[in-house]
Amino acid sequence: MSQTLSKGDWYEIRALADDSAQIDLYGDIGDDWQAETLAATGFVKAVADLGTRALSVRINSYGGSVPDGLAIFNALKRHPGEVTTTNDGIAASIASLIFMAGDKRLMAANAQFMVHAPWTYMAGNSAELREMADQLDKWAKGMAASYGASGLDDKEILGLLTDGKNHWFSSQEALDQGFATEITERSAVAATYRENRFSQRGTRRTSDGVVMTVADKAGQEKTADKSPEVTKPATLDTKPYARTSAEGKAILAAFKPFIAQEGVQSLQDDVLVDPSVSPADAGQKLLAILGKQAEPLSKPGIVTVEDTDDKFAAAAIDAILARTTYGVEERKRLQGNPYAGMRLVDIAKASLTRKGEKLKSHDPIEVFKQVQASAMFTQGTGDFPVLLESVMHKTLVGAYEHATDTWTRFCKVGSVVDFRLHNRYRAGSFSNLDIVNEHGEFLNKPIADGEKASIAAQTKGNIINITRQALINDDMGAFTDLAALLGRAAHRTIEQDVYNLLGLNAGLGPVMADGNTLFHASRGNLVASGVAPTMASLEAMRVAMASQRDASGNEWLDIRPAVAVSSLAVGSAIRVAVGAEYDPDVQNKFQRPNITKGLLRDVIDTPRVSGTAYYLFAEPSIVPTLEVVFLNGNRTPYMEMEKGFDIDGFRWKVRLDYGVGAIDWRGAMRNPGA
Repeated sequence: MSQTLSKGDWYEIRALADDSAQIDLYGDIGDDWQAETLAATGFVKAVADLGTRALSVRINSYGGSVPDGLAIFNALKRHPGEVTTTNDGIAASIASLIFMAGDKRLMAANAQFMVHAPWTYMAGNSAELREMADQLDKWAKGMAASYGASGLDDKEILGLLTDGKNHWFSSQEALDQGFATEITERSAVAATYRENRFSQRGTRRTSDGVVMTVADKAGQEKTADKSPEVTKPATLDTKPYARTSAEGKAILAAFKPFIAQEGVQSLQDDVLVDPSVSPADAGQKLLAILGKQAEPLSKPGIVTVEDTDDKFAAAAIDAILARTTYGVEERKRLQGNPYAGMRLVDIAKASLTRKGEKLKSHDPIEVFKQVQASAMFTQGTGDFPVLLESVMHKTLVGAYEHATDTWTRFCKVGSVVDFRLHNRYRAGSFSNLDIVNEHGEFLNKPIADGEKASIAAQTKGNIINITRQALINDDMGAFTDLAALLGRAAHRTIEQDVYNLLGLNAGLGPVMADGNTLFHASRGNLVASGVAPTMASLEAMRVAMASQRDASGNEWLDIRPAVAVSSLAVGSAIRVAVGAEYDPDVQNKFQRPNITKGLLRDVIDTPRVSGTAYYLFAEPSIVPTLEVVFLNGNRTPYMEMEKGFDIDGFRWKVRLDYGVGAIDWRGAMRNPGA
């Protein structure tokens, strides 16, 4: 039997029957983003009210507010009863410090432990900025003392808290380093860690600017079960130290004009997290970075700096894609990504604040309204709609490029610069050279006639709509699955158009410039009496193709077939005819070599071809019969955001500009089949 004594958004305290208490810290540490946080006050009071009871503290958290975490740690260390901390899944950032408050520190076999440096956002003059940097270092030293129970020396601990890296430890590694005192059985919580419980906030921030990232672990699929029940609040009034809102705003204002410069964003992140660094100190650190980048006035040249918006965009896109079934490569790059595991609304907030906009509200509905309004006027690489567009475009293009097709195996790929009709010319040839007579006279030779075929690109596409409801619900599949389906549809559309062109006029193909179909008796590329595929029929088609002449009728082209195209019912017979060692049609016992063995490099049988007819095509790089052209050579679908207040969410137009045409009949043969 247990009784709930105190409860918050991220903790619960229960009184247990054996006069002990259980505390569950499940979620982000701290309640408030912008106002000065007193989230730990209720917790501290509740712990003080427990008297001398033994405490069992169960933790599953990516971290949160530094001041709140320190207050919680100190409250647990002051507690007169025995304190046992248990890492059920994740104890990261400031949550790892709280874990160290236990007299016994237990970790589930599949749990993770992470230590990193404190950081913050701030703005102000050089003296204030320098002061803040010094304070960050002081905080790191203070936290190092709290991790001292591990048995590592002060230098080693301080290194973990000042090198700017996320240090992840498995349960065994944490035990070996002394952070944990015992490993328990594997935890279902660690295996299932629910996203919507632990990723409500990607970065926790107080108005003073103290921040701890809460989603740094790569590849974690998460689920948090509701924890047990906990203990009753007491009345201890403890308020952790925090920077004032004015100081934080001053630091942000000072950094804003230079945020695109190399290293400035990183420095801002570092100085904002530590209230011990004054705005003046932060300013001095900023000047030091800017000074390093300055070039002497006498030295010519251009100084280029890396765009931090691009870095943010790359990290955010990876983080979003990693949560989908299509982000295989992105999941490999998540280590150290500060946006890993963040919900869409948190990334939207980050994009707005990086843009210099003050959040009007933290309500997801209002956040996405603000994102929409912002996109109406400006649009940069770090804007949220652009991030979504990039995610969808990568998904769409990935699905498009990985979709299977057959047309690329026998069609030429070309490019056009506009949507006009473009001609494809095949030049004629001169007849053989004439003998020069005894007077040295050279005869005039008329210019040979050529042939032309025409092809044009057209636009095909659709619109993708992403509702605000889908974004608020963090429904990744609402747009990535849709984008993938559309990518495969785009690829399939080209495939269908190629076979539709081939199937025109009962399989004789489109009408060419001379008024005849692609396959016509007058061209010598149509077998009059169809027969099933055999060695003999394929050899006859080979001879006919090789006997084609150029446009002027002077030159034997000696074209060789390379690819066969047929229905599913006919494909097997073609494979036998070109693959058998001996003539498969010989009925007697003696073995006659198969003269068509190896004739073709590829046999395509597809349900897009019906009936018994089959085709032979030459190599498209030598004598192309069919050509697929793309506008400006762009073979992938294009996405464009549609702006407007009438859209309840976001809308993107997806299009593909291409055309399919028949350009030369000499490189193909058709047999009606039997």
